[in-house]
Amino acid sequence: MREIATVIDIAAPPERVWQVLTDLARYEEWNPFIRQASGVVAPGRRLKLKVFPAGRRPMTFRPTVKAAVPGEELRWLGRTALPGLFSGEHRFVLTDLDGGGTRVVQSEKFTGLLVPLLRRSITATVADFEALNKALKKRAGEAHSP
Repeated sequence: MREIATVIDIAAPPERVWQVLTDLARYEEWNPFIRQASGVVAPGRRLKLKVFPAGRRPMTFRPTVKAAVPGEELRWLGRTALPGLFSGEHRFVLTDLDGGGTRVVQSEKFTGLLVPLLRRSITATVADFEALNKALKKRAGEAHSP
């Protein structure tokens, strides 16, 4: 198993950050990492996501939503067709900060036989998460500004 995580504080309430994260149709307007997204954000439903990792080829995958708690957590699980080969559980955890802001922890837990072979790609994904975080901060904060 391998896990990566990033953290960012956003000057907007969790409800606003949640709204941006779950408006999949608008990802192409602001999200530099997941530029195309569709589906219903509800447990048990599948999403269609197209990621554009920096310096690598775009990939489309269809993860299953595992948790969708408004203003708190969005989590999905993507995996290869062969069980045990490779899977990634992606999470956004939103924490209400005193003063009206939100701390967002974006993480992914990778498991499976291919994880050791993909260590460099997994490590490189941290920069993609950070780019997404910055764009999320800008998008949620702009819309929240008076």
